[in-house]
Amino acid sequence: MRDRLFIIMQYLLPQHLLSRLAGCVADCRWPWLKNAFIGWFAKRYQVDMSEAVQEDPTAYPCFNDFFTRQLKDGARPLDPAADSILCPADGAISQLGAIEHGRIFQAKGQSFSALELLGGNPEHAALFQGGQFATVYLSPRDYHRVHMPLGGVLREMIYVPGKLFSVNRNTAENVPELFARNERVVCLFDTDAGPMAVVLVGAMIVASVETPWAGLVAPPRRQLKTQAYGQAAPGLGRGEEMGRFKLGSTAIVLFGPGRTGWNDALKAGDAVRMGQSMGRFNAN
Repeated sequence: MRDRLFIIMQYLLPQHLLSRLAGCVADCRWPWLKNAFIGWFAKRYQVDMSEAVQEDPTAYPCFNDFFTRQLKDGARPLDPAADSILCPADGAISQLGAIEHGRIFQAKGQSFSALELLGGNPEHAALFQGGQFATVYLSPRDYHRVHMPLGGVLREMIYVPGKLFSVNRNTAENVPELFARNERVVCLFDTDAGPMAVVLVGAMIVASVETPWAGLVAPPRRQLKTQAYGQAAPGLGRGEEMGRFKLGSTAIVLFGPGRTGWNDALKAGDAVRMGQSMGRFNAN
């Protein structure tokens, strides 16, 4: 009953208003407020500050700076194999596997459309038909920067407006098409393994999503927006930062058919860390 009430509440609450209010608090620089908030959060979620470049939580100018904190060099070593697909973020595997009949498995009894996830462009969806996907859930305690699974050149970035449901396990099991309904930023790359999409999915009280090349991705009007880069396309190296969440969410990685495979030992629910191997790719 408690879980059911939580789902119902999400349909009724003003999701974007709550997120904007949360963003204001997270950006607040009043020492008495931001220090109390950071202190409570670090204790509540047992955040390991020993990995951070700045270990003192109160030294961060605001909560968002604490939440997107930089880690020390070597805190997340990259798997050395040249054909390794790196995990893009700390968190847990929500699901991973094949994209079948244009749909991606979400949770028991639930799936969503790759076409809708990518913003409704059939040409984009066709790139990943019969390919592979991996969904990584970032919990509040995790490191919240997202990194490149493979080196690549950015082809397009698409902002897709949507809802802001929570993305925890309970919601994933009960809200249809969850990841194709929530607000998200789709980044399409050309890589040695063919096309790759990294989708940064927003969630309840997620204040914003940022990328190194575009900064804060938040159009003045909440409408579909596509940015093609052409000759000015930025290239990002394997393991390089490609985005960050302010208040956390989910990253979904897609690959085209026949070029990649996930490690057999990985399964839904497994804890993962940015930089570890999730699978292998074939460059031919």
